Amino acid sequence: MSGTSMDGIDAALIETDGEGVVRMGASVELAYTEEERALLRQALADALPMKKRTERPGVVGAAERLITRKHADIISDFLKEHDLSPEDIDVVGFHGQTVLHRPHERLTVQIGDGQALADSLGIPVVHDLRAADVAEGGQGAPLVPAYHQALVREAKLAGPVAVLNLGGVGNITYIAEGHDPVAFDTGPANALIDDLMLERSGVAMDQDARQALAGQVNQEMLVTLMTHPFFGEKPPKSLDRNAFSRETVAGLSTRDAAATLAAFTARSAAAARRWLPREPRLWIVSGGGARNPAILKFLREETGATVRTADEFGWSASMMEAQAFAYLAVRSLKGLPLTFPSSTGVPRALTGGVLATPGQSRLRA
Repeated sequence: MSGTSMDGIDAALIETDGEGVVRMGASVELAYTEEERALLRQALADALPMKKRTERPGVVGAAERLITRKHADIISDFLKEHDLSPEDIDVVGFHGQTVLHRPHERLTVQIGDGQALADSLGIPVVHDLRAADVAEGGQGAPLVPAYHQALVREAKLAGPVAVLNLGGVGNITYIAEGHDPVAFDTGPANALIDDLMLERSGVAMDQDARQALAGQVNQEMLVTLMTHPFFGEKPPKSLDRNAFSRETVAGLSTRDAAATLAAFTARSAAAARRWLPREPRLWIVSGGGARNPAILKFLREETGATVRTADEFGWSASMMEAQAFAYLAVRSLKGLPLTFPSSTGVPRALTGGVLATPGQSRLRA
């Protein structure tokens, strides 16, 4: 998984039937260099005029080659480190890197060559997991709810439970007995904070929320940020990484700006409750935001509920999405639904993904 925060690649090994059984194995993360991040950021900019998902304007093609090569490297190194062979792995779930997400135009673009990855590794690869949903009128996001539901059910947690993933943007999964998961994007998560810190300090993160915890939330600006029309839209709904601007906090000190943006992440997540069937009794936070104590503090204040991290349940806050795309790859192989009307707004429960088999490109040639 290479997420919207663009900090690096996560790879995780799981064993699953794609339904209720999940056994978590080892995992690894590979950080992008500053030069690689700069290329990916430029790819986001160059992707803006895209009208067809096959186009590769500007540096988008170069970024796709980078993404594919880096994923091949991390998986190959992982197998060697854990004394595994390609034959030990049934399938790789490959999300790629989102450079454009406009479901209202039935357009979502995740760069990464699934066939080239399969050929390089000698392992079948399921990729392009969002496209089928968007083509059928769904939001194409969030995709992780099916995995969230499997984890909550296996843990036998009393619902309703909200699983909040805080990557570049935030998304929530509401899980209650007898219901398909209700899910949608909530608003910004780490993207605005990361971009602020990159601009102000040259490092794209607020380590341990040191800046945010030392600052003061500007309540007036927080109210202004919450006037964004996205929050009034009824789900299903999803966001592009750059849907929100940090210009509102441009005049604040770094500390106060970081605090205000962390509070914005928490308040926008809490505001999602208006669209849920019932108030969640428990919030479980995953993604990079689970390592931000300021966001967790503000979320507890905003919801008045129990807020815990995925790690506290023996899950993995940092590897949740990587594990999820492995899980979804298995569901894709079995023709099981990846998305639901209650999660993406797709007209019916829908499977997805494209299977690339090693050597398939040579056969076609």
